[in-house]
Amino acid sequence: MSMFCFQCEQTVGGKGCTVAGACGKKADVSNGQDELTGALVGLARAADGQTPPRSAIEVMLKGLFHTITNVNFSVEDANALTREIHLEKNKLGGAPDMPADTLWAGDEDIVSLRSTLLLGMRGMAAYAWHAYVLGHSDPEVDAWFFKGMKALGEDRDPGAWLDLLMEFGQVNLACMKLLDAANTGAYGTPTPVKVPLMIEKGPFIVITGHDLLDLKMLLEQTEGKGINIYTHGEMLPAHGYPELKKYPHLKGNYGTAWQNQQKEFDHIPAPVLFTTNCLMPPRANYMDRIYTTSVVGYPGLVHIDEKSDGTKDFSEVIAKALELGGWDEDKPMTGINGGTEVMTGFAHGTVLGVANKVIDAVKAGAIKHFFLVGGCDGAKPGRNYYTDFVKQTPDDTVVLTLACGKFRFNDLDLGTIGGLPRIMDMGQCNDAYSAIQVAVALAGAFECGVNDLPLTLVLSWYEQKAVCILLTLLALGIKNIYLGPTLPAFLSSNVLQILVDKFDIHPVSTPEADLKAIMG
Repeated sequence: MSMFCFQCEQTVGGKGCTVAGACGKKADVSNGQDELTGALVGLARAADGQTPPRSAIEVMLKGLFHTITNVNFSVEDANALTREIHLEKNKLGGAPDMPADTLWAGDEDIVSLRSTLLLGMRGMAAYAWHAYVLGHSDPEVDAWFFKGMKALGEDRDPGAWLDLLMEFGQVNLACMKLLDAANTGAYGTPTPVKVPLMIEKGPFIVITGHDLLDLKMLLEQTEGKGINIYTHGEMLPAHGYPELKKYPHLKGNYGTAWQNQQKEFDHIPAPVLFTTNCLMPPRANYMDRIYTTSVVGYPGLVHIDEKSDGTKDFSEVIAKALELGGWDEDKPMTGINGGTEVMTGFAHGTVLGVANKVIDAVKAGAIKHFFLVGGCDGAKPGRNYYTDFVKQTPDDTVVLTLACGKFRFNDLDLGTIGGLPRIMDMGQCNDAYSAIQVAVALAGAFECGVNDLPLTLVLSWYEQKAVCILLTLLALGIKNIYLGPTLPAFLSSNVLQILVDKFDIHPVSTPEADLKAIMG
């Protein structure tokens, strides 16, 4: 059985996976997810001219989220979700699905532009879903999913596709704002905090992914049970939220970024709960202690379903933690560079709270440049670029970071400037919204455009949430972005050239050469 997928940075040969996914996804799963995507186009067609009910919006978000890299590896889950989509489509009067074999077929440039939109919407769906489970939605964002999915089955010239991509970028900004409001409304404004990497002896649970509501429910259900909770990967920024860090058994962070899980979870004496991506095919020595929830799925793993009232019962995970018992002694762990603690909590509320101090430092020459170095991490060679880049940034510069790419350097101690650490973790990938707000505020303070600021974005990408963030940055007119470690396979040479010409996108080269070009 053959397949085609080129949506992630690790796609085979930088062109596409055709036998099995580099992520571990099998061909039948990939094809099932293509069928699911075609069904979503049919749902969008059926909803044209109507206001889709909440049930149709929900299945649209779930369907797109389901197809993000390293979320779901089950063809049965894909087929079941496709049936749900068809039920909703028929309620709206029905419409033909987009044939799966046409998703990636056609003129190279049109396929490139169409695929970029689809992958961006997959990323935005994750953000919309996290806001939705906290009771937040935006009619404009919801409607755009249907507009965008319907557009996938329509003919457009390249110029019209580019216009649609820029429109999408603005809508994704609204979606990130929505999720920011949902998270801060539920859990408070993040504040800086040092997070230990030591794992204390005794029973514990590791929770990974992005869903803060799942963490909140787990903290509530484990309170007083003698079980410690450790974040992993993109869950690290949870420690900055007051309503989460108030739980004393939220102890620290386990390990580093997602691509190291098969090594870091080896014989782990504790369960691991995956709330979103990135799940890798689990190895036999820890498969019996991996649990999934929400849209995450893998054959043979126990899945924790949501109950009708929106809550989840994690008692099976808790029982497994007590059964396994954790380590007998405290277990020291470190970051990639040997550090024993990391910091997080520098979202826009915190950074803008000391904006005057930052502005004064820039005017006085104490801060010469800002770098935003962040995005997705991954397993392919070349990602040490980001570690080396940060290590080589001058002492009078500040490094803002977000998403799991920060694990390449977030345990480094680069000192402080004016009482502020030189490395400031702004949060999860969706917290690119924080970085945008800080940039806009600084531009306002200096009465200039964002592109005139002493600010350079150095981004790493892996999956589809990075795509929607990049499109938002481009829609805002932000230029001179450095992108790596390799360029997306779904960008044709002509489309890439358009982006280079219009937005001055630079493929990363070496830290030395790029820093010289940036700093002069």
